[in-house]
Amino acid sequence: MKKIMLMLMAAVFLTACRQEAQDDKYNITSKFKATYNIYESFTHNDDGSITYNASAYGGLVGIIKERNLPVDWTPYESITFEFAEPTKVETQVLISEKIKIWGRTGITSLTCFFDGLDVRNVSEVIFQTTEPTTITIKNVRLTPVANNWDTRPIWEGECHFGNWENGFVVQPEHFMNAVEGDKIEFIFTTDRNDIDRTYWLFKTIYSGTDMTLEGNYNELNKWGCAAVGRDATHYRIALTANDIANLRKVGLFVNGYYNIVTKVNLVRKLHENEDPLTENQ
Repeated sequence: MKKIMLMLMAAVFLTACRQEAQDDKYNITSKFKATYNIYESFTHNDDGSITYNASAYGGLVGIIKERNLPVDWTPYESITFEFAEPTKVETQVLISEKIKIWGRTGITSLTCFFDGLDVRNVSEVIFQTTEPTTITIKNVRLTPVANNWDTRPIWEGECHFGNWENGFVVQPEHFMNAVEGDKIEFIFTTDRNDIDRTYWLFKTIYSGTDMTLEGNYNELNKWGCAAVGRDATHYRIALTANDIANLRKVGLFVNGYYNIVTKVNLVRKLHENEDPLTENQ
């Protein structure tokens, strides 16, 4: 009898977990129902997670269409993949068939911000690994756009990175009012004069050091660089407390590979009753 009761309790718990996932409109884990490579496989587990047996540059595919039509994701600012264990290989997320973000080895989550990406007609999202591996994805979630943010420029100009030839400094005084969770936003275009060029990079370090910012750690490759898509126009980094402490001391140095930056903004989350117009004066 005790064994039967335990089994019933377990069944109720699993049913509740599944129901909770179904009722959460921001959780889209259940939409991942296919792979690009016939040699790959996946399992939807009772706890709502997915165990994905991946091949190199295959892909776990989320079918996002509704009534066989693309969906509009402009009400959302990002999509996040959470992993049951630290990843053993590099990962990447593609939206609308464009590489949007890379994830380094050893991370437990990967967030892809939609800045600069046209997400009005999304049909599918693809999660890939760079090497064969087995990875358990706890959940995939959308985050709604927040309205209480204030954007102000902290650097303006025109810096052509070229092949790591140029960079610029954002001075420490611009970070004195920043708090943890505020974001640095880069406005740029990718240099596509060479049709054979296939990647574009940002490197962000504390000025005068070789230390990269913590806020985009998950996105950095082994050289400390973050990749952006060929059509990207915005790139954001959410600042950690340690980032802010270092930026207040020495400022930010930015360079990279074939991007043209025209503006850097500090995107601040406003406190209750705080007037962005007053703050900008």
